[in-house]
Formats: sequence, structure tokens, C-alpha cells
Amino acid sequence: MRIRAQRDDLADVLARANRAVGTRTALPVLQGLLCEVAGTTLRVTGTDLDMTVRTQAEVEVLEEGRAVIPGRLLSEAVRKMPPGQVTIGVTETDIEIQGNGPKFTLRPLTVDDFPVQEDLVSDGVEVDGEALAEAVGQVTIAASGDGARPILTGVLFETSDDGLRMVATDSYRLAKRDLSGVGLEGTGLVPARGLRELPRTIGAPKVTAQLRDREAVFTSDRGTLRLRLIDGNFPKYQSLLPDAYPNQVILDKEALLEALGRVTLVAEDHIPVKLKMMDGGVEVAVSRQDVGGETEHLPGEYSGSDEEVSIAFNPRYLQDGVAAMPGDKIRIQVIDSYKPSVIDTGSEGDFLYLLMPVRV
Repeated sequence: MRIRAQRDDLADVLARANRAVGTRTALPVLQGLLCEVAGTTLRVTGTDLDMTVRTQAEVEVLEEGRAVIPGRLLSEAVRKMPPGQVTIGVTETDIEIQGNGPKFTLRPLTVDDFPVQEDLVSDGVEVDGEALAEAVGQVTIAASGDGARPILTGVLFETSDDGLRMVATDSYRLAKRDLSGVGLEGTGLVPARGLRELPRTIGAPKVTAQLRDREAVFTSDRGTLRLRLIDGNFPKYQSLLPDAYPNQVILDKEALLEALGRVTLVAEDHIPVKLKMMDGGVEVAVSRQDVGGETEHLPGEYSGSDEEVSIAFNPRYLQDGVAAMPGDKIRIQVIDSYKPSVIDTGSEGDFLYLLMPVRV
């Protein structure tokens, strides 16, 4: 195998495939990238068995073949070459990466040990790639990073009345996003970690999505992302969403984010931020015995059955939800100080963020 291509083109395709390569694995071959050259195409595959990224690039093919090359070393070696053409040549014992002067020599991994990746039939539902990437960014903030609770590390994909619904929760908060008109069939629990890589690896204006028996597959003209589904039953989240909230306030999104940024100078994750909703807006306050506190008033439109209502939240969780909202305004809907509250845009939107209060 021997190819030649522009450094930046090679660096891009290798870096995208390398995002699926495991840094800690019992199988050394999984630290490598499978590079396959045929015709005028270089096809690169990286996998940790749970996530697989396959990308491709048009290159000058000097000799066809295939090899497994240490992924991090290959990507970094190409990236650090001088601008211009880079040549990669592979023999049975060596890999030579040569640019405009520098030359790296690496040792290949065993091709036959690399997991077999079946070619998929081009099937699935075409989705607006930008809308899908936005939805992924909104819901994955609520997914858990705790590997001891694997069910909560996934995003539920299910059919809704209008199209596709995506839901994630870590038991302290919940994010729900609807993609209208997306007729994706089936239900599956897709790993949030892999979904976060979708825009970085195969993100494109148009993406084809497919839910199979054991995996979710996303394809674009930049490549394919395959994610092994998580086994288990997702929590029955519908019971957490009341039909109505008696109290609500509408605030300027950027003003609230700026206020929360000031709050976090004093607060940490375990120090709650207190919101007192009243006529004219919200009082935002935080106090910490060993440091001090911060208080400010944000103007807003309050309406409710109570003259005023106070509630406290984890400041980072609140900040995450507000930042994920589209538009300039956000609405916080509250029942009382102890029940889950909902953040949305104040209109009929597709995204909802539910947050559990902190008792103070």
C-alpha cells in the first residue's frame, strides 16, 4: 500500500476516524486505524467495538493494499508534517510517513486481528444534518457519564406523533427533543458518548439515520458512524412531565447566563443557586459560608398562582439547560420548591429541559 495526498486532507480524514479509537483497550489492534486503498480512494476505519467511524478521501494511489497503523501516532505524524504533499507507504514490516523533509517510521499492527466490518446496504431515513447535530447537542447534556448506570448514559430514540423523539436523563435532569417529520422506525438506546462525535466525524447537511437490531447507523458523504445500542429499559420519563405548571417566569436568555456565570464564581456544583420568582422578575442568589455570596435581580415577566415562589437548582445543571435553549427568551415553569421544573422557550418549541430542584 502506498498513497500520496495533501497533508490537510489526510489529517482531516485520519483525525475523524481516530475519534473512535480506544485509548485503553485489552486488544492492541483497536488502537490502530484500518487503512484500505483501492482505485483512487483511501478508506479509514477506527473502532472501539462500541463506536465505529469509517471515513474516506480521494488520494493519489501508488499501490493498492490495506494495513492497520497505530491511530494516534499516524494522525499526529501527518498533522505535524510541513504543508504540502504527504506520502504513506506500507510494507510487511514498516510504515513510512514522509513529507516535505521529515520522515516517520512506524510498525504496523496485524490486519487479520482487526474486527471485520460488514458493508451496509444504503438504507435508512434522510435527516437534516444541522437539525440532527443541534438535537444531539441539546439532549446529550442530560445523559449520565456514570458507567455504573449504563442505561442513563444513552439517548432514547423513539417514534413520536410528529416524527422522532430523543430523550436523555441522568436522574437529576431530563432533556427531550422532537424532530418533526423524521420517520425513523424503531426504538433504541444510543450511547450519548458516540452521538456527541456525530457532528465531528460525519457531520454534513444531509445525514441518513437507521436503527438496526443492535446498532444505530448514521451515514453522510463524509463517512459512516456506527454505535452499538445499549441493552435495557429506559426510565418511564412521561410521568415526570406534569400537564400544567401554576407559576412561570420569562427571562432574557443571555442575561440569565451572564448572571449564572457570576454565580459560579462563588458556587460549586454542591452549592445551589436560589431563584425567587416574583412580580417583575427573578432574584438570583447564592451564598457560601466560607467564601461569601452574590445576589442580583433580573427583570422578567412573572405570572402564577403564588405571589412569589422560591426554588434552588444545581448551578451547572441550570446553566447547561439555559445555554441549550434556542432563541433569545427562556421560560422557567415551577409547581413549588420541591417538584421538578421545566425550562423551555416560552412557546411551542421542540426542546424541553426538566430539572430537579435542590432542597435547601
